[in-house]
Amino acid sequence: MAILLDAKSKVIVQGITGREGLYHAGRMRSYGTQVAGGVTPGKGGRTVDDFPVFDTVSEARDRTGADVSIIFVPPPFAADAILEAADAGMGLVICITEGIPVHDMLKVMAVMPDSTRLIGPNCPGVVTPGKALAGIMPGHVFSEGRVGLISRSGTLTYEIVDQLTRAGIGQSTCVGIGGDPIIGSVFVDCLRAFEGDTVTDAVVVVGEIGGTDEEDAAALIESGAFTKPVVAFIGGRSAPKGKRMGHAGAIISGNSGTPESKVAAFERAGVPIAQSPADIPALVRQAVAYKQAIALP
Repeated sequence: MAILLDAKSKVIVQGITGREGLYHAGRMRSYGTQVAGGVTPGKGGRTVDDFPVFDTVSEARDRTGADVSIIFVPPPFAADAILEAADAGMGLVICITEGIPVHDMLKVMAVMPDSTRLIGPNCPGVVTPGKALAGIMPGHVFSEGRVGLISRSGTLTYEIVDQLTRAGIGQSTCVGIGGDPIIGSVFVDCLRAFEGDTVTDAVVVVGEIGGTDEEDAAALIESGAFTKPVVAFIGGRSAPKGKRMGHAGAIISGNSGTPESKVAAFERAGVPIAQSPADIPALVRQAVAYKQAIALP
């Protein structure tokens, strides 16, 4: 069992005839992902690098049986691409596109069906190590194991996964949720999915300044609704006050979204906070060992 993506998942690429879409379609296929084809309106019937191209997501789903769509579509058209994938009945939609107007995403989220899980936009994708990769992450740093990871930052995801792998700690599923102010799935959504995942023993949460997603995740853990060990890291803790840093979502409003408020929330929930990515493997081992110890009769 794995959340979101596994070896049986069939993926289509919206925007496959574009440079980025075709390049990453090839990388995903090389990793072992079942990339069934792609979609570019007006170019249906063609083949690019042995990938069949369809005019619509609905046609691609009917012809290939795909259940996952990954979007490499320019920002002005990406919101419509998300809605098209949802309307076609895709169970998982991953939007890589950066720079989608917030107003467009507000419209998307107002009508997204519960039957479709949206990851992103402005995200690096999802990896279930050894089984499937849907996104732009470098597959070679991942290793199979039992630690989940949820991150707002793409580059921090790669760095922390590399640290875990080098320490001999494999991963179950890694989800880059994206750094925009309006995204489909937040930390709480992913934690709830990991709670029911039988191959995940612990989760690493990689947050950053801005927004309240980390505080919401900490509240879920504090309530007892998430029962597995969690280790957290907050990026941007050294950012100068009053400066906008990094992602569009990294905006601090008053006392909300500050690194101090996020760290305090996780501390109240009993979650250890890594001072640097290099600290995470040791903290994961300690958290799992502690959880196992208190569970002993």
